[in-house]
Amino acid sequence: MHALYAGSFDPPTRGHLDLVRRAAALFDEVTVAIGHNPAKRYLFDRPRRRELFLAELGDVPNVAVVDFDGLLVHAARDIGADVLVRGLRGPSDLDLEQRNGLANRDMTGIETLFLLADPALAFVSSSLVKEIWNGGGDVGRYVTPGVLAAMCATRETA
Repeated sequence: MHALYAGSFDPPTRGHLDLVRRAAALFDEVTVAIGHNPAKRYLFDRPRRRELFLAELGDVPNVAVVDFDGLLVHAARDIGADVLVRGLRGPSDLDLEQRNGLANRDMTGIETLFLLADPALAFVSSSLVKEIWNGGGDVGRYVTPGVLAAMCATRETA
């Protein structure tokens, strides 16, 4: 089976990477799909986010990383995914993800599988990481050293 895990991943967090590794143990193939929302302000462009994922997941042979635009279910259809994987950090995630999962199934028949976040990472989100980072805080426990180095590089060029 082929699973698709999608998001903006700006920046990729330890929680995202943990979810991909766990999904890779469950499925024959996992595709990480990096989306773009024009209303969001990004720290990294999509090519850089893709590079960061590839650098962190190079040891996982059944994981691919792609970009996508538009509806998630269209991206899933285009790559031949059988299931969507979504992470749940807590009850507030469940409400949104359940509605989205039901709509995706209604539109295309594709199922959504929820994986629970690692309890140690359940509060971590890209938005939180950026908020701490922009405030001058230490985000090293929420992102890998490679992602942290990339974040530092953005600060140096700003």
